[in-house]
Amino acid sequence: MSFDYDLFVIGGGSGGVRAARVAASEANAKVALAEEDRYGGTCVIRGCVPKKLMVFASSFRRMAEEGRAYGWDMSEGAFDWPGFRGKLHAELDRLEGIYRKLLANAGVETFDARATVKDAHTVRLSTGEEKTAKHILVAVGGHPVVPEFPGAELAITSNDLFHLDTLPKSILIVGGGYIACEFACVLNGLGVEVTQYYRGEQILRGFDGEARGLVATEMQQQGIEICTGTNVLEMSREDCGVRVKATNGDERVFGMVLFATGRDPNTKGLGLEEVGVKIGRRGEVEVDEYSQTAVPSIYAIGDVTNRVNLTPVAIREGMAFVETVFKANPTPVDHDLIPSAVFTQPEIGTVGMSEEAARESEPVEIYSTSFRPMRSSFAGSPERVMMKLIISQATRKVLGCHIVAPEAGEMIQLAGIAVKMGATKEDFDRTVAVHPTMSEEIVTMRQPARTA
Repeated sequence: MSFDYDLFVIGGGSGGVRAARVAASEANAKVALAEEDRYGGTCVIRGCVPKKLMVFASSFRRMAEEGRAYGWDMSEGAFDWPGFRGKLHAELDRLEGIYRKLLANAGVETFDARATVKDAHTVRLSTGEEKTAKHILVAVGGHPVVPEFPGAELAITSNDLFHLDTLPKSILIVGGGYIACEFACVLNGLGVEVTQYYRGEQILRGFDGEARGLVATEMQQQGIEICTGTNVLEMSREDCGVRVKATNGDERVFGMVLFATGRDPNTKGLGLEEVGVKIGRRGEVEVDEYSQTAVPSIYAIGDVTNRVNLTPVAIREGMAFVETVFKANPTPVDHDLIPSAVFTQPEIGTVGMSEEAARESEPVEIYSTSFRPMRSSFAGSPERVMMKLIISQATRKVLGCHIVAPEAGEMIQLAGIAVKMGATKEDFDRTVAVHPTMSEEIVTMRQPARTA
C-alpha cells in the first residue's frame, strides 16, 4: 500500500518538530506536520521561554536595594509592562520563525490547520483535505484547566498572562505546583501584591520536603501571602476586580485570579479512541516504552502522554521514536534520573529521589546544609540557600541531589550528569571545591545530617 507520507506529525511543539525534522533530514523520510496554532508549542509560545524571560524581568526589582548595599547609588524605578510585553512577543515571533525555517530546511511539508485521525493511516485536516501516512505521531501537548465552580469563568490561566494589557495591583494565584509558585514569584517581583491559595499542607508537592519548605519561607519573606489548606468556593465580578469566597472563611476582592491547578492532554476531538487508541483517565494517550499506542501505526510523545511533562523529555521521546521507527534501532525512552528546575526565587534544582521517597526505598544517609551565601550576607539579606545529597548506605551512590539557590537550575544540570553516571558520595568528596562559590558546599559536606 502506498501512502502520501512516511510520517505525519500532529502538533508543532518542540517534540513534534524535532521528530519531524530528524526523520526527514537524517532518515530521508517523507514527512508532513500539521499545527493549528503557533509553531513552538507550549514551551516556546506560552510556557518555558516567555516565563523565563518574565523571571529575568522580575529579578531586577531587588537589584537596586542590593546594589545600594554594595555601595552603588541606585534607585528603584517603575516597571514598563507594555514595553516589556511588546519585546517579549517580538522574541516569540522570532522563535516561531526559526521553528518554521527548521522544518522547511529539512524538507518537511507543513499545514497550518487542525488535524484529526480518521483511521490508522489517515488524517483529516480542517481545510477539508485528507492525507495518508505509514506512521502517525501525535504530539499535541496539553492545556491548563480550571475546575468547575460558581464564577470559574472569571479566572485566567498561565496562557493568558503574557497577553494582559496591564498588570493588576493584586492577584490571587490558586495552586501549589511549580507553575503557580513560579508566577507568584514573578508577579511579586514585578510589583503585584500576590496571594497564593493551595489546598494541600505545603506548596510544591512531590519535591523534596526540606527544599519546598525553604522555598515557601523565602517566598513569604519576599511578601507573598501563602494560604495552605485553602481553596476557592465561588467567585463573582466586582467593579474593582473579582470577589473570592474561600474554604478558610475569607472573602476578599482581588484585581485578578489565576488558576494553576493542573493541565490535561489535548486529546479531545482528535478521533483517537474511535480508531482504537487507548485514552487514560486524564485524557492521556496510553503508550508503551517505545511511545507506540494500541494502534501499531500511531505513536504519541510529549505532554499528551502525561509521562514526564517537560520539554527536553518530549524532545528525547521524539528522537527515540525516530531511532525506533526510521533507523531500525529500537530505543526505549529513558525517564530515569531526569534533572529539573523550578524557577521560583530562589530556584529549586533537583535530580533523583527526594529524602521522603528514598527513605521508603532503602537505608540512606542525608547530607544537608543551609546557609546565607556571601552575596546575601554582605548585603544584609536574610536569604538562605540549601544543598542536599541523598546517599544509599549500601552502594554509596547519590540517589538524589537538591539545591535551593539563585541559579540552581544551572547548577543541577551539571550535578545531573554525575548522578546519572552513578557517582558515589566519595566521588563528590574527591572533587576539589571551587572557592568562593555557593555550589562548593555540594562537595564539602563530610558528616551526614541524619540517617534513615
